[in-house]
Amino acid sequence: MTLTILEGSTFCICDENGDVEAETSGLFAQDTRFLSLMRLTVNGRKPLRLSSDKVEYFSAAFYLRNPLAGGLQQDALSIARERFVGEGMQDRLAVQNQSMERVSFELALEFGTDFADIFTVKDRDFALGDPLHAKALPPLRAARFDQSENQLLFEDGDGQSGRTQVILSERGEIDGGCVTYRIELAPRERWALRVDVVPSLDGLEVVPVTARRRFGEELARIKDSLSEWQLRVPQLRGDWDRLVHSFDQAVSDLASLRMRGSGYEKLPAAGMPWFMTVFGRDTIITSLQTLLFGTELARGALDVLTGLQATELDPDIDAEPGKIVHEVRQGKAAKEWFPAYYGTVDATPLFLVLLSEVWRWTDEALFVRGLKEPALRALEWIDTHGDRDGDGFVEYEKQSTRGLDNQSWKDSHDSQRFSDGRTAAGPIAPCEVQGYVYDAKRRLAELAREVWRDRPLADRLEAEAADLQRRFDEQFWVEDRGGFYALALDGDKQPVDSMCSNMGHLLWSGIVPSERVDALADALMGPHLWSGWGVRTMSSADAAYSPLSYHNGTVWPHDNSLIACGLARYGRWPEAQKIAQRMLEAAGYWDYQLPEVFAGMARADTPFPIAYPTAARPQAWAAGTPVLLLQTLLGLRPDRRRQVLETVAPPELPAWVGNLRLTGIRAFGRVWDVRVEKGGVSVEPA
Repeated sequence: MTLTILEGSTFCICDENGDVEAETSGLFAQDTRFLSLMRLTVNGRKPLRLSSDKVEYFSAAFYLRNPLAGGLQQDALSIARERFVGEGMQDRLAVQNQSMERVSFELALEFGTDFADIFTVKDRDFALGDPLHAKALPPLRAARFDQSENQLLFEDGDGQSGRTQVILSERGEIDGGCVTYRIELAPRERWALRVDVVPSLDGLEVVPVTARRRFGEELARIKDSLSEWQLRVPQLRGDWDRLVHSFDQAVSDLASLRMRGSGYEKLPAAGMPWFMTVFGRDTIITSLQTLLFGTELARGALDVLTGLQATELDPDIDAEPGKIVHEVRQGKAAKEWFPAYYGTVDATPLFLVLLSEVWRWTDEALFVRGLKEPALRALEWIDTHGDRDGDGFVEYEKQSTRGLDNQSWKDSHDSQRFSDGRTAAGPIAPCEVQGYVYDAKRRLAELAREVWRDRPLADRLEAEAADLQRRFDEQFWVEDRGGFYALALDGDKQPVDSMCSNMGHLLWSGIVPSERVDALADALMGPHLWSGWGVRTMSSADAAYSPLSYHNGTVWPHDNSLIACGLARYGRWPEAQKIAQRMLEAAGYWDYQLPEVFAGMARADTPFPIAYPTAARPQAWAAGTPVLLLQTLLGLRPDRRRQVLETVAPPELPAWVGNLRLTGIRAFGRVWDVRVEKGGVSVEPA
């Protein structure tokens, strides 16, 4: 079992004892591993765990007892290990003699680091990498002991300037990267040690006294920041515990993923552990999911992504003018791979959707005017580089030799499959991306008419959206199996005819004609796509289906939140409510913290949802899922013309929703409260 704590883009992955030993464990900052070994032993053997867990997202506690080694009797020693992560990591170790006899023993801590970049480490993860063919990890660097400051120093030896300081509060015997303490304790006597681990990519050394003061100040700041965040977001009280607990956990998870100290302070990172950075698609969708929290995350996303918008053609990083970034990296990962990579086909239209949605919640024309030029550049990308062959559909095809083969949200290498299992050849035009483009053009037409006062642009965009809807229905619709939309068009413009969850996003975007809605709803909630816990990414009737395949049969919470929202948009409330109910029931099996993805096995065959072994937790758009599901259940939407927050929920919600009160929603410069009583939803100004 692994345990992860984080603050900003700094995080620690360790085992249940608090040790760092596994190939994919360590202390990471700036996409670089600064500690790859930290092992505690008593008389040469690992202590035995009593209990361990996270205290807050940035801290953890490990309670241990001594092993039967070196003459120690059972339970002679209790060992408390408390850990805090900020810009670095601090461990506080306390050992107490719980016996009636004086005891003597050796306590040792072994440290090491390889300064590996995060991609090299991720390749050792069997779910997202390829351990059998991954390149070797760098060797551990030799430790140098600084006696005057009682610290171990590790320095990167491959021309980089990384440095790790391990500052010890007590002096011991040093042998390389190992420090040993010979301890003698009377009954009930305690011995304590503090270990400060300070990472530095620029090689600058921190004076130990300064490090200790900084850790104390950081801990106070992080606690204050969490309290401020929790007070700023809406407060939920209600009868349905799984909804309330999942919502509260989402608040905590999104607080934990905020990237303080990275230059992107206003944004949540995409997810733990390998995606603690800006991801265009993930950032935008998370911002769209969490507008109940206010528009701060969305504004921050638009600001940061505008600053990263591509201005030049650079095939090496799949960059084209106007395109929104896919991924940003720092530190050693940026040097080994890329500082910014643009291999995503959907972030650009979603950028425009988010811009429109912020306006719909605020009616702030000045904000929209300030982003007119980036919006027009994004629109230009959609119509030129995005539509590679001029057929009116947006496609992707990798240009970079080290980029992603698939550049939609299902970006694993094997996600584009025909129903018979064949892999589709590109360029690929994903179905959901056409829906995003349709939505973006309709929204931009509204902005052009009402804010930018550009009627010709508005008329053109509305006509283009209507034409796209017509042509999309003609070319993507598959009559087989009751009728559904194909996953994509391949390079020969043939429908990739596997039945996948992507078509639920089409309901969310509004591109689906009313006469197709029943068929789509039946397919999404039918026995092949519906697992009982959620909608699978691929139908169990398709040849490539596997309930354990990353994108070909698993269940993704964020995917289901968009599907539920889309079903509600078309008035299919029972189906939307069913997704919300089952998804939040599933959350209860993960302590209300929904994972990035879980297995697509049928609920009828398993007594609980089955974990996907290396799913990210916390993960931004999984954390956003309970928030959007709550908004969907309550039918909440802003009415910009009347400057009110309204509900379009059906007259009576299911009994399992119970009574609830959601307070502190911000829209149009006002605060709104929502109540559910006897199944009815009401919205009032606070």
